[in-house]
Amino acid sequence: MTETEKPFAITLDVGSSRANKTGSWRTERPVYVDLLPPCAGACPAGEDVRSWLYDAEDGGDGYERAWRRIMEVNPFPAVMGRVCYHPCETSCNRGQLDSPVGINSVERFLGDEAIRHGWAVEPDAPPTGRSVLIVGAGPSGLSAAYHLARKGHAVTIRDAAPRAGGMMRFGIPAYRLPRDVLDAEIRRILDLGVRLELDTPVTDLRQAIEGFDAAFLAVGAQVGRRAYLPAGSAAHVLDAVSMLHGLEEGERPLLGRRVAVYGGGNTAIDAARTARRLGAEEAVIVYRRTRDRMPAHDTEVREAEDEGVLFRWLTTIKQADDGVLRVERMELDDSGFPHPTGVVDDLAADSLVLALGQDTDLSLLDGLPDVVVTDGVVRVDDSLMTGHPGVFAGGDMVPGERSVTVGVGHGRRAAEQIHAWLARTPAPRDAERREAGFDRLNTWYFADAPRTHRATLDAVRRQSTFDEVVQGLDPTTALYEARRCLSCGTCFSCDNCYGVCPDNAVLKIGRPGEKYVIDLDYCKGCGLCAAECPSGAIDMVPEEI
Repeated sequence: MTETEKPFAITLDVGSSRANKTGSWRTERPVYVDLLPPCAGACPAGEDVRSWLYDAEDGGDGYERAWRRIMEVNPFPAVMGRVCYHPCETSCNRGQLDSPVGINSVERFLGDEAIRHGWAVEPDAPPTGRSVLIVGAGPSGLSAAYHLARKGHAVTIRDAAPRAGGMMRFGIPAYRLPRDVLDAEIRRILDLGVRLELDTPVTDLRQAIEGFDAAFLAVGAQVGRRAYLPAGSAAHVLDAVSMLHGLEEGERPLLGRRVAVYGGGNTAIDAARTARRLGAEEAVIVYRRTRDRMPAHDTEVREAEDEGVLFRWLTTIKQADDGVLRVERMELDDSGFPHPTGVVDDLAADSLVLALGQDTDLSLLDGLPDVVVTDGVVRVDDSLMTGHPGVFAGGDMVPGERSVTVGVGHGRRAAEQIHAWLARTPAPRDAERREAGFDRLNTWYFADAPRTHRATLDAVRRQSTFDEVVQGLDPTTALYEARRCLSCGTCFSCDNCYGVCPDNAVLKIGRPGEKYVIDLDYCKGCGLCAAECPSGAIDMVPEEI
């Protein structure tokens, strides 16, 4: 081959592969698709995870673009990067290759960068002249306030507590969520013009909503659930919710040297770890099932074990007396339900902390008979509206999982529905999208890249301080972790289709949202582009006859 000659596959000379239109041979054609990545499908807050990771891969200015993309749906990236249990990572396709992308750690990094640099958001619309009352300054209420304010509505939040944050402040200890981080992200919401009225309990909702065009109820589950438990007059029994709430307000509970916590959820873990930090020499969690059936998240359990928290599995408490608990051993049947064995032991404990779940105080609804309550939660329709026109509800008040992430998602959904209801227009609906499964990917194109794990404080130090336990990523590790994303189901301009096409039928045009086009005059439908696409962003569809 001379210097002037070109390889057959790329020459445009007469007589080459471009000389004759060969598209008529085709029975299938390639089509670029944009599928739903599993991470986004699993996010209760509705984040477009793949897109903001793509922005973050640029580093530098890309970090701010990524943060702003998160802020389109979630006003708490720094908080969520600490307290969300990241179902996105559980669903991440990369987990089937080596280990999931550290989505949560990158989100925290972006949130912390925003606080450090003072990044802010502005309303997206001029004032509408409409006003909305929000009852509850927890994650759901604050999320709704954020989105409504950006849409131009005048928002007032009322909360019975002396500070905003709900269970983010009064239920999550500072070693998991530093208060300066929470305060910074709440301040950003208030800077949009949201009016916050604290120490203002709403007891009569009918009267409270007068003068407002709509209302969103977001009262959290802050009432500790009680259980009948025989206790002597000298027994020291308290509930975990009250204990954590009081600690946030400066009250140090007198727990004694040996503390027992009854329950198996994340609140039980928080109570036991807090007891250790308050000076308890021994903190033991009593749970009636086994660890694999414990609702608390594994990371929380492991950190508690590292800090010296003990566990009594297959055990229930029968009676509490001064300095001792009467406990009974349990056994599980084939369905995992615990049954008593009749074997009874004594467990030394100076105090007993009940962590048996939380309920919501719904007494404020007494004046609105058309708001229906069933099994302790408010009945709402698909738009989160209650039976009273213009009154919506979300978060812990409605059926469903209870978490900060779910609450934030409810707040965004409610804001969209309230905005549509006020404008008398249909609310937008998310388009149905196919999910990009692991089987679509060509993972051999991606380099090996072990996950970066966040560092933690020394376990001994953690037992005596409320300093933050889990540390964040630095710019280098955040960039590395973002670049581990496989971009499942969407084109990321790798040029692979352009390079492998034997007919030069893939054309690079680089327009936003349209990076390549298929020249159907020359595409023979061989499917090589689809077969070799690393991210599974090309479908082969039957040719129309």
